[in-house]
Amino acid sequence: MIGKLSGRLDYRATDHVLIDVGGVGYMVYCSERTMAVLPGPGEAVSLFTELLVREDLLQLFGFTTLIEKEWHRMLITVQGVGAKASMAILSTLGPDGVSRAVTLGDWNAIKAAKGIGPKTAQKVVLELKDKAPKVMAMGGSLAAAQGTVVAAPENDDVNDDVIERVTTSSASSQAEALSALINLGYAHGDAASAVAQAAGDGAAETPALIRTALKLLAPKE
Repeated sequence: MIGKLSGRLDYRATDHVLIDVGGVGYMVYCSERTMAVLPGPGEAVSLFTELLVREDLLQLFGFTTLIEKEWHRMLITVQGVGAKASMAILSTLGPDGVSRAVTLGDWNAIKAAKGIGPKTAQKVVLELKDKAPKVMAMGGSLAAAQGTVVAAPENDDVNDDVIERVTTSSASSQAEALSALINLGYAHGDAASAVAQAAGDGAAETPALIRTALKLLAPKE
């Protein structure tokens, strides 16, 4: 299994690139969002990859992060969602957007992807909703494994009461939920308050904490 490629980008097309790795060229298909951040021809590039194996086809798909790769792996387990549909969803929403949409049950956001109908979008949400928080929590685990520390902004309004509630007996689950929300772009103070409130409402495990906190952080109409 080819899990990662590092080499020189030879050329770019609309939906794929050719990467030279030690004189061997690998054609790698990517989402539009991934294509947008890749370097130009002749420059160094590194992508996590997933190999699609069929009787008449071997096809590599590339991702800038392991979270994006994991969402691709999850999406293609849904009946009716192939690799092309997965790329369309990731192109439209990105991994963070998929995390929010699936966790909150927002199938309309999934339906916005090219070629995805309402029935397929609903099926994605239904089948992956319980698995989404675990994928989101990967962000915190990966950051910890890489020695990355997400610090609160100096001027962030996190009061002592919030910090105390976030660091209770279920501190590990709350820390994972907090890290996942921060990786989604929420401010540390807002995320900490939401996690604390979710814990106060009875949520204990990481998936439940993330789901409840996301609902609390969702814009109020």
